[in-house]
Amino acid sequence: MQTIDKKHLWAKFCSWVTNHRKVILIVSGAVVLLTAAALTYLFVFYKPNTTGSTPETQLPKAEPVKVYSILTGQLVAEGTNLNQAVTGVMIENSPEARPQSGLKEAGVVFEAICEGGITRFLALYQTEKPQLIGPVRSVRMYYIDWAAGFNASIAHIGGNIDALAEVRNGVHRDLDEFFNADTYWRSTDRDAPHNVYTSFAKLDALNAEKGYTRSVFTGFARADGAPVATPDATSITVNISSELFNSSYVYNATTNTYARYQAGAAHNDRELGQITPSVVIAMYVNESTIPVEEGYEESIGTINSGKAVIFQNGTAITGTWTKTSQKGQISFKDAAGIEIPLVRGQTWIAAVPNGDGAVTWQ
Repeated sequence: MQTIDKKHLWAKFCSWVTNHRKVILIVSGAVVLLTAAALTYLFVFYKPNTTGSTPETQLPKAEPVKVYSILTGQLVAEGTNLNQAVTGVMIENSPEARPQSGLKEAGVVFEAICEGGITRFLALYQTEKPQLIGPVRSVRMYYIDWAAGFNASIAHIGGNIDALAEVRNGVHRDLDEFFNADTYWRSTDRDAPHNVYTSFAKLDALNAEKGYTRSVFTGFARADGAPVATPDATSITVNISSELFNSSYVYNATTNTYARYQAGAAHNDRELGQITPSVVIAMYVNESTIPVEEGYEESIGTINSGKAVIFQNGTAITGTWTKTSQKGQISFKDAAGIEIPLVRGQTWIAAVPNGDGAVTWQ
């Protein structure tokens, strides 16, 4: 059997390398240059084509964070202080006070009879801060009860005896003009007492001075709104006292809001036009006129329950309202006792005296 002479093979290889040294150097140099060029292209010029990537290889996009106002349920900017102070302002509604300022931007409005059939509004604000609000007038006991459910400051000019005793007892956040005159001013285009105004530049400063910077409360259950397929409440009438103060609403399916009318005419905010809440609620209350030291005053049972009709999305839901304590929040439930989610936006609540025919719709 023929054997391989390893020493002979190695001698032949070394002889070949010696005779072809120039060729080997040229080839080796070319390989080094090509490798360097390929690496340079890969790291400097090459950009991968991702247009054909499958969904599995793409990073998922982060969903935007949605933040909602506790008072209105409306979408607000990320980073908004959701627990900033709620402020309630007593706004007059006598004919001499119309059109009012700041009502259209209120998050929640309570409407009730004040005296002699004249209604007055408790307008609650949190994230919206109009710079002209008024005319501002005096407070009554039942407005204090409603404001307490929102842990709200109360901006007003005096009040009747029992309301003043209550609002000044140290439990409530009192922003009475009598003790904070610099927060209010009198306009020259209206006669007194229908000419007192304030602004949130002043109210926020007063709240901060008094340490009223945070409101902790339970907001209404809220939901996105959408017109129902077959609306059954596109025209609403709320007879609260007399023609000067009775109101009506016309439903607009395009905006999913209710245009408010009062005394037969559009109820306008002086600066922003017609008032258009997303939700209108008529809550039936025990209301009476009672004798007091200074004459007579209206009494409304607020820590109670009763019938309520909730208008939203073009339909009417008949249910109940309940408020179990002064600081407890008022709630609205359907006939089955389930809380009704209210459409996001302004909620207008009218306290209507018990009786037949006070609220009608079609």
